Amino acid sequence: MYLQVAQRMATDIKRGRYQAGDLLPSESEMVKMYGIGKHTARAAVAELRRMGLVESMQGKGSRVLPSGGVLPATRVDRSIQRSSKGSWRLPEATETEPPAVSRTALDGPPALLLDQQDQDAINVDRMIHDATTGARMAHRVLIPLATAADVPTLAEQPDAEVSDLYRQLSEAGLNLSFTEHVTARAPYPDERTALGLNDASPLLITYRVTSCADQGRPLLCEELKAPATTCQLTYPVTPTKAAAKRTTRRRPASE
Repeated sequence: MYLQVAQRMATDIKRGRYQAGDLLPSESEMVKMYGIGKHTARAAVAELRRMGLVESMQGKGSRVLPSGGVLPATRVDRSIQRSSKGSWRLPEATETEPPAVSRTALDGPPALLLDQQDQDAINVDRMIHDATTGARMAHRVLIPLATAADVPTLAEQPDAEVSDLYRQLSEAGLNLSFTEHVTARAPYPDERTALGLNDASPLLITYRVTSCADQGRPLLCEELKAPATTCQLTYPVTPTKAAAKRTTRRRPASE
């Protein structure tokens, strides 16, 4: 029901019934207008926020945004830089608490991406936040024990900065490449609590796999969970050369 109400209000916004800057009807007014409960009205407004059509203001209600909405306030830079001297540099992140290190059995998407189903790994969890907007994000590093066996220094301090983990892999003679997989889903209850989410706003989830470019072997997996309504992921995109097309030379027909 809340999706139907949200769709009707979204149509009204797009047709100009509600202009940019206008306040939407209050929850009590929506209850009377659409014959719904307050919970349904609240969920409909939350859906309009996810559509990028409105923003909620504490104590004032929900205001219609300009056409096309706005980009989420928190810009999450996903760039990776490497200096000419071989050191790695990643965007700075503020941790809300010390990282937690544990041992785990790989499953789900990380296991598939690492090709390590049910294999053991070192798990490093961090909670980070954006000081300007207050957005909270969960970051996890998974180091398969097979990788730690090849590069033993990884197991000595697995909660080192990620850039330092890259350095250790490089110094072990591995030529690193990176692939990032981005998906989204509704958060689980514990994720809503950890990230301070007030509703079922979708989560952006990225899986960054660090591989050995020469062997095509996955080495590490990083998982980042960020609220989609407040965070945008940004990437520098470097063009690569297209693979050369193989041409087939025809032999001249024999006379």
